[in-house]
Amino acid sequence: MHKVLASLLLSTSLFISGIGASTAAEQIRRDEQPSFLERYTNAAQDVILQGLKLVGVRYRLGGNNEDSGLDCSGFVRLVFKDSIGASLPRTAKEMSEVGQQIDASQLKPGDLVFFNTMRRTFSHVGIYLGDNHFMHAPRTGAEVRVESMDSSYWVQRYNGARRILEGN
Repeated sequence: MHKVLASLLLSTSLFISGIGASTAAEQIRRDEQPSFLERYTNAAQDVILQGLKLVGVRYRLGGNNEDSGLDCSGFVRLVFKDSIGASLPRTAKEMSEVGQQIDASQLKPGDLVFFNTMRRTFSHVGIYLGDNHFMHAPRTGAEVRVESMDSSYWVQRYNGARRILEGN
């Protein structure tokens, strides 16, 4: 009821001021939470969808393709290459030096997230999905999957993030 009343008041005031009701409706939609898909830029959406296609591919140390298996950086490289044609460095450490460094509070879908999983910084990389979830190729014996960054394991090992996608 409150939204309807607010919409009516906003529409009326904007109509009177010459803007029109259709613009008022657009403004109200912008003020509401965007849908899951509306949160992504086209490039980010392409990256996310390409990555999700690889969920279930087995992990293989040094792996670069989905047929023989992927390690974390091989997964990220393949996703960015196949989705937007971007060529990223081979290792997680090297990836941590490209793009724009961003704070965890600025994370957007498609950003790279880095972790210390081998007693050295930037030894693991994944792709941020939103809502504190990321996709990655975790370890030998596992498969590409989506996980929460809220788990204590990932919270303790988080090293930072980089933005590769322009305009994201």
